[in-house]
Amino acid sequence: MSEDAAKSPRTERTIRLEILRQDGPGQPESKRWESFDVPWHPQMNVISALMQIQRNPVTAEGKKVAPVVWESVCLEEVCGACTMLVNGRVRQSCTALVDQISPEGEPIKLAPMTKFPLVRDLIVDRSRMFDDLKKVKAWIDLDGSHDLGPGPRQSQGNQDEAYPLSRCMTCGCCLEACPQVSASSSFIGPAAINQVRLFNLHPSGKMHAGERLEALMGEGGIADCGKAQNCVDVCPKEIPLVDSIAEVSRQTTRHLFFGWLLR
Repeated sequence: MSEDAAKSPRTERTIRLEILRQDGPGQPESKRWESFDVPWHPQMNVISALMQIQRNPVTAEGKKVAPVVWESVCLEEVCGACTMLVNGRVRQSCTALVDQISPEGEPIKLAPMTKFPLVRDLIVDRSRMFDDLKKVKAWIDLDGSHDLGPGPRQSQGNQDEAYPLSRCMTCGCCLEACPQVSASSSFIGPAAINQVRLFNLHPSGKMHAGERLEALMGEGGIADCGKAQNCVDVCPKEIPLVDSIAEVSRQTTRHLFFGWLLR
């Protein structure tokens, strides 16, 4: 090593995060962008970068600020809690690897989802999704505490069709990308429609198939889908949402004309 190289200070690579922040709901006056420089390390993801900011919440300009808040649980793309906009695209931040989204050291922009009420910084309230799951009875409803015995057999073909649908983690990506979903819209969204298909497939879930379909035949139901197909492009679990929407649309049509025969 040359003498000049030995004397020169060591330069460490840093990653710049530009984060859209807001102090709380109903406080648009506090909305602002803040930049943070964090040390790079191999295989780091957006969550690990946010953790570094949390430990030392100082902006790139040297200003001490309140720590950035966000949601995360599993850190392996299972819980759906860490969904946010990363460089303008909705995705899971736990699987957003820095080297992939910023290969040349470009700034990484983080913002909260826009289709849900803001709580603070990168946290939003996804209650809308869970309320819609209640509307469509997205569960198997079996009464009684007594032993019901073994349930009906489920064929391999039925299982193969149902498994991809069951991968939904209620992350909200599909609603964020859907142009029909907004604060002024009551559209139930692709996730709940997909769950109707899933539970209507189940041998026991078929008992309440009519109720689920009728929930989708009202305001905000499947007729409000604009067929943009953005949902399937952003789904992190590659769920065939467009296929589910088409299948449930056929089911609601059949129920509309022939459902009275089953009553």
